[in-house]
Amino acid sequence: MGRLNTRTLLNRLQKVGTASRADLAKSLGMSQPTAGRIADELLELGVLEEVATQDVAGSTRNEPPGNSASRLGRPGRLLRLDTTRPRFLAIQLDVTNTSFGLLPVGFKGEDQWTFQIPTPNSDKKLVERLRLVAAKLPQKKFWGVLVSVPGIVHESAGKVLFSPNLHWTEQINLTRQFQNVWNAPVVLVQEEQALALGHLSVERVAEDFMLVDFGESVGGSVILEGKLFPNALPISGELGHTPVLGNQRLCGCGAVGCMESLVSIRGLLQSFAESHAAGADKSWPALVRHIEKEGVTPWLARTLDAAAMAIAGALNVLGIRRVVITGTLAELPPDVINYFSEAIKRGTLWARFGRIRCETAARRRMAGLVAVGIDRLVISMAESSDEETA
Repeated sequence: MGRLNTRTLLNRLQKVGTASRADLAKSLGMSQPTAGRIADELLELGVLEEVATQDVAGSTRNEPPGNSASRLGRPGRLLRLDTTRPRFLAIQLDVTNTSFGLLPVGFKGEDQWTFQIPTPNSDKKLVERLRLVAAKLPQKKFWGVLVSVPGIVHESAGKVLFSPNLHWTEQINLTRQFQNVWNAPVVLVQEEQALALGHLSVERVAEDFMLVDFGESVGGSVILEGKLFPNALPISGELGHTPVLGNQRLCGCGAVGCMESLVSIRGLLQSFAESHAAGADKSWPALVRHIEKEGVTPWLARTLDAAAMAIAGALNVLGIRRVVITGTLAELPPDVINYFSEAIKRGTLWARFGRIRCETAARRRMAGLVAVGIDRLVISMAESSDEETA
């Protein structure tokens, strides 16, 4: 019960931002002594911090209606997740680069990575480069190392089962490699799930959604009733590997015709190059300038249609009516997202009766990693501390 109450209180603070002890107790249906005891324990551990009511701007307080901090009388003290002391080392293992950042428990911002190195091509080189980064970091000890990983990830086993673009990670215990450098708990998080959890943690719309991210690869994750879509197998959201009829490109997964080979960064650049004369500038900035000038040309329309149909099919199966687009596609000129949104709507049954929402958002992978760190590490740490004092 203590673990459940701690989780519930932390989840509430993640959602509302700041709250008093009394209002946490009332909104969660706890007794005030229970909520106060949990809050005091989390304050002592450094998970929470207190802030004076007058120090919290009214526009950002996110307090429940009737918050006692807004009543007349002596200024109250509000609680929030600690925003000042870095507790986690966040790592994004990506196809091209591996990025690092130091994060407090109360991190809510957009991704801002502190260090970045080229992603190695073997476990030996990985450890070598991780040691170089560790020597440069101003902080040496962490509550946990949170790693965003592409591919099919067996998170509880700490292994990558299949990674179309980083096959070398399949052959090793990736968790152990990070623990060889940092003596701290290591949590692997599938990258699309980290993005979805990050978006969930910072928004206040209690509505199911599918997040689809575009970049070096293409993938998605689904949030239902405020939680990741449950699946007994460690595979979900692999939209990028949906086959597209007529597509003959070889994908990193070993198949031919995957949608990812068309709409990833590499796929878009390849199609752009094929549609232009030899010798023309075929870089990413040139592609952006081309779209700004010409809009959605036929080759790009075919690519967007293929991706839209894969997403629309998933929406029809799951009964979801909201899509959040992140990554490179969201950064292209507005004509692209406008066309893409309409293509998704044309393929969904619900659009015949109601509204399908398609929106873009910044990547919040860091916020998602922190949410996982709270759920898997901080709550256990708080429980252990409670048992020691019992």
